[in-house]
Amino acid sequence: MQSIGTPAVLKIVETDVGSPGTGQVRLVQDAIGINYVDVMVRTGHFPMRLPATPGFEAAGVIDAVGPGVKGFERGDRAAYFFVEGAYATASLKPAENLVRLPHDISNEVAATFLAKGLTAWMGLYALHRITAGEVILVLGASGSVGSILSRWARALGATVIGVAGTDEKLAKVEAGATHAFLASDPELSTKIRAIAQAGVDVVYDFVGKATFPVVVAAVRDGGVIAAIGAASGQPTAATDRIASRGIQIRAGGTPQYVHGGTVAGATEQLWDAVRGDLFSDLEAVRYRFDQIGAAHADMESRRLTGLPVLTV
Repeated sequence: MQSIGTPAVLKIVETDVGSPGTGQVRLVQDAIGINYVDVMVRTGHFPMRLPATPGFEAAGVIDAVGPGVKGFERGDRAAYFFVEGAYATASLKPAENLVRLPHDISNEVAATFLAKGLTAWMGLYALHRITAGEVILVLGASGSVGSILSRWARALGATVIGVAGTDEKLAKVEAGATHAFLASDPELSTKIRAIAQAGVDVVYDFVGKATFPVVVAAVRDGGVIAAIGAASGQPTAATDRIASRGIQIRAGGTPQYVHGGTVAGATEQLWDAVRGDLFSDLEAVRYRFDQIGAAHADMESRRLTGLPVLTV
């Protein structure tokens, strides 16, 4: 993209990516993950130096290896997450950023689940380590990460209260949560407290400003607010009230928690969850490479109900 703006700024151009340099590989990509952060980059909320190639995750086959690369060779399948420049049919990437794919995890599955699944992993294992018997509230439970996190948390033994923004998304939340409610329900806080009388142990907030009063009312004294997203804008925190109740707010981006030595273990736990069919009811929504503008429009308008992926 040459400028920020509507999905129309996303243009396909042909260029020679060249040969890999020291420590790099050339990855021929046939599956590219699409995430809401891509929309925020396109609209300028997360600035990138222009012209820019958006996108942060993809999977494919290595067809060239640069000097000094160890552990990868031509023909290996690999993927990456939260590395710039994913919207491309081929790219040069540092080998240290790659994740080798197991034989039973397809490129499409990797590009569909890697960034979203590892963000859910961050919530369940890093921001707060879920234990069986805990009660959690997921705001934005129909979104890509929220739907993955809800199902995973249930499998770990948590009682999951999921909140959806619309009637049409409520069914999706019901499929992944123990209890499901609409964000517009005037009795929402009362219903949450009926399930967890002292308040929920953890709130996973993907919404932000619009539902933050619900967050503060729902969490128990000494509980945790895991702020993973802010689709409606950053909340104005009632810091004095939160601090006086001993509530911790934990936040951060996935790369802060999934990096270096944690990557192998986190990805293996994610693939085990995929193999265990925890997410088998979550459908991939496939877009051709030349439909990236349509994919962005669907995400931005909240029409998307599955996990989006670009196929090449």
